[in-house]
Amino acid sequence: MTVDYGPHGSSLRDLPRLRRTRRRRSSSWDRTGGNDDRATVRPGGTVTLLDVAGAGVVTHVWITVAGSRSLRHPTGHVPDLLRRLVLRAWWDGEEHPSVAVPLGDFFGVGHGRTTNFVSLPLQMSPEDGKAFNCWFAMPFAAGARMEITSEVDDADVLVYSYVDYEELDEVGDDVGRFHAQWRRQLTQGVRPGPSNADYQFGGTNLTGTDNYTILEAEGHGHYVGCVLNVQNRRRTRKWNWYGEGDDMIFIDGDVWPPTLHGTGTEDYVNTAWCPTQSYSAPYHGVTLTGGKNWRGPVSLYRFHIEDPVVFQRSIRVSIEHGHANRRSDDWSSVAYWYQAEPHVPFDLAPVAERLPLR
Repeated sequence: MTVDYGPHGSSLRDLPRLRRTRRRRSSSWDRTGGNDDRATVRPGGTVTLLDVAGAGVVTHVWITVAGSRSLRHPTGHVPDLLRRLVLRAWWDGEEHPSVAVPLGDFFGVGHGRTTNFVSLPLQMSPEDGKAFNCWFAMPFAAGARMEITSEVDDADVLVYSYVDYEELDEVGDDVGRFHAQWRRQLTQGVRPGPSNADYQFGGTNLTGTDNYTILEAEGHGHYVGCVLNVQNRRRTRKWNWYGEGDDMIFIDGDVWPPTLHGTGTEDYVNTAWCPTQSYSAPYHGVTLTGGKNWRGPVSLYRFHIEDPVVFQRSIRVSIEHGHANRRSDDWSSVAYWYQAEPHVPFDLAPVAERLPLR
């Protein structure tokens, strides 16, 4: 009997539908029967989480990590551990990875931080957000490989993992491949003038050219969301809100205006009025709030699960860094999308360019 990707959804209503897939798992269990259920990754080393042939779909990934110096601390006293560990994945024997993201950012929180939060596709769970979970479906037709590489210089890293997947006989031609890409930019705006209101709200933007780019892709696919991270670089006692930047999504060669134009940073992530409260929901949330006057690290997410953004030829997902791109802050992001291969090759910035600002 041929088992293909099939019509099955993941809703409660669809669970009674009987399936013919073959459930499998690749995990870090101790093959000696002991309790050393982990991989030890040396400085500069790589651990393989999944390496299978044939067709299938990854349905769930669970990972927790620690520096070998301390098992109970969320980063094991290894500075910036979650920006120094890189998750990569390849589908169907491709040369270039379809996933290349710092480990912590991939699972929904930036700046190398962890915190408990709940969304539909991604979660960080107790204790203190140290358990990372992903439910994005990741289909493949001719093999899959998933790895973590350590760019920690002076300590081993312990990696515990589950990768749950289903074996299939085939995956249809209409099934896209999962992609995730990390980006970062120290944005350059304008110098603050004597009027704080003018700095925060003045100016115009009628091109979108200088926006922060979350995703730029070519081919046929759909964008399914992002994690947005901001570190305020301005030191002032004046009102220092990092937002007001409109989201602008240019589809299939749009010039001005874009197909989708929003009204502000917090509006795009479905919150309002310069949020200072942490919040997590299935499709949007604020995991790091920035603290007093938004001076600290901010991390936000918006997932387009029910409203994916379809593109036939190309897409550029962008957002202003402050209204009319007037602010100069530290922006980074993870974009998640599905598309038909091949994709435009990408990889990750060197570790020195990924570390959080201090």
